[in-house]
Amino acid sequence: MAKQIDFYFDYISPATYLAYTQLPSIAERTGSEIIYKPFLLGGVMNATGNSPPMSVPAKGAWLITDLSRCAARYGVPFTLNPHFPFNTVQLMRGAVWAKEQGNLDDYNDVIFKAIWAEEKNMTDLGVLAELLGSIDINPDEFGAVISAQEIKDKLRANTDEAVSRGAFGAPTMYVGDEMFWGQDRLDFLEEELNK
Repeated sequence: MAKQIDFYFDYISPATYLAYTQLPSIAERTGSEIIYKPFLLGGVMNATGNSPPMSVPAKGAWLITDLSRCAARYGVPFTLNPHFPFNTVQLMRGAVWAKEQGNLDDYNDVIFKAIWAEEKNMTDLGVLAELLGSIDINPDEFGAVISAQEIKDKLRANTDEAVSRGAFGAPTMYVGDEMFWGQDRLDFLEEELNK
């Protein structure tokens, strides 16, 4: 049986975007499967007493430089979204629904790229509708399903599950019970998968 990577993610995290760009090749090299688990980073931070790195000015300034260095090393586009930070609740509910529909790969690709490579304003409903249309998701249907209690509950359950497993930020990845936090720990993640 293939090992699996439980990948807890929220689109609001630029480090999660960078991890997302690298995980498929790690999974391929190690014969592993990625299990995507959308959650609410704000909920995790509130539950654990954590705070965003950007709330510390010196750390925030350093982080932008560091993320840019990592993106260059990975060979992926990255820019700090001028609309950052913004609320991702609707986007994360959409991820839960897209996963149920078997369309999460396309959804993840378009949402991550729009935020961290194209500087899109994800709070603009017109922008979101255009992105959804590009992957054959009806924006009206999307609006209805992300308001469903079942979708809300599943997102909350993923968030609670992450906290119960020890997560305090994003990206958080698990191989079995071993936790790996941050896109800069992917080498350790790969070592664990190769054991």
